[in-house]
Amino acid sequence: MSGGEVAGILVAVFWAILVSFLAVVLVRLAQVLKATTKLVADVTDQAVPLLADASTTVRSARTQLDRVDAIASDVQEVTSNASALSSTVASAFGGPLVKVAAFGYGVRKALGKTDGAPQKTPRRTVIVGRTVPAARRRKQKG
Repeated sequence: MSGGEVAGILVAVFWAILVSFLAVVLVRLAQVLKATTKLVADVTDQAVPLLADASTTVRSARTQLDRVDAIASDVQEVTSNASALSSTVASAFGGPLVKVAAFGYGVRKALGKTDGAPQKTPRRTVIVGRTVPAARRRKQKG
């Protein structure tokens, strides 16, 4: 055997090892791709019903929000009506009621003064943060 034949055999052996290594890598890659395909199929099978449920939930939420919006607009209308009614009642009855109350107060004051002297209010004494009526004060002193 000459040197060229030995070199050719070595190249052929290395080439066979390289091809075997590449074949093993390709077999493993095929297994990975098969597992990935199965995983994607399982995810798709589970995702489609979840998306359908999510879509149903969003539709239901939108319907409820429309109802809440209608309720809020009704409440706003009732509030504005109550405000208008309150201002109407205040303007219609407020002035005359104040006048009647003032007249009644004036009549009470006029009838309450029989003599020209102002009425004397009893003096109060404060004991430990409390006021004591004049009758009890006299008992404590004497």
